[in-house]
Amino acid sequence: MELHQLQILRELGALGSVAAVADALAVTPSAVSQHLSALQRGFRTPLTRKEGRRLVLTAAGETLARAGSDAIDAMAAARSALDEFEGDASGVVTISGFHSAGQALFGGLVRELSGLEAAPTVQLTDEDVAQSEFPALTARYDLVLAHRMEHSEPWPQGVIRSLTLVREPLDVAVAASHPLAARTSLRPSDIADSPWVTSRIGYSPDDVLRAVSAVTGRAVEVRHRINDYGAVSAVVAAGEVLGMLPRYTSRSVDESDIVRLPLRGVSTHRMIDVLARPENLRRRAVRVVVDALERVMTRLKE
Repeated sequence: MELHQLQILRELGALGSVAAVADALAVTPSAVSQHLSALQRGFRTPLTRKEGRRLVLTAAGETLARAGSDAIDAMAAARSALDEFEGDASGVVTISGFHSAGQALFGGLVRELSGLEAAPTVQLTDEDVAQSEFPALTARYDLVLAHRMEHSEPWPQGVIRSLTLVREPLDVAVAASHPLAARTSLRPSDIADSPWVTSRIGYSPDDVLRAVSAVTGRAVEVRHRINDYGAVSAVVAAGEVLGMLPRYTSRSVDESDIVRLPLRGVSTHRMIDVLARPENLRRRAVRVVVDALERVMTRLKE
């Protein structure tokens, strides 16, 4: 039994298929299967089973994957101890962020790190996925900027760790010429009968809009589905629809022709979290980046 075999078993449980594991670890599906077979030879109890065309973990496989995750974390702790001894904060840290977080944080992060005497090199990627897909990205990146609605299920425990950067409200955006623009706040009954531009299903603005529909008992008319907040702002400014904009991470949009209004009566807050595999957080370089992200977000809220 080798550490990389346990890693592959863990990723199979987390990602759900041999192909996904191969893609995440940059190896071939054949190599994944060979390592799983070699691991299985050390145990009498089956670790995997076929479920249709997919290979999934048995209960024994899940147990070994959890234990293996602890072993991987322990090895990372040993490496971290050596890094601390050497005082090494350099190295490459890979980060993915959904679009609005990337626009709001990536530039500030690079500037923050450039001011440090010894800083890691960051490699930034935008990954705009639905809430349910963020945990799987931790197999490919050291740090994953993720969002979830405050009332939704927490991130899965054990395989990943999470750190909240900010609790961010979503505000209603209206054209400056709209009758609602003179208000100081809104309630669901004020907006349920208006046409909307919102996000694709599975993203925060659509979650809030569905809550509005549930509270009022009225079906909300969705006219456009756009994930880019700059485009949302432009469509709202045209005056035909209302929109939803995050308060902190969409400040780069053009607001000359729109007004933001807080929404009362439903939960509008989303959590922006940093997700990571436990062993990655053992690296000093990764922790330096997390600390820098926290400072950038604190300034963004001011």
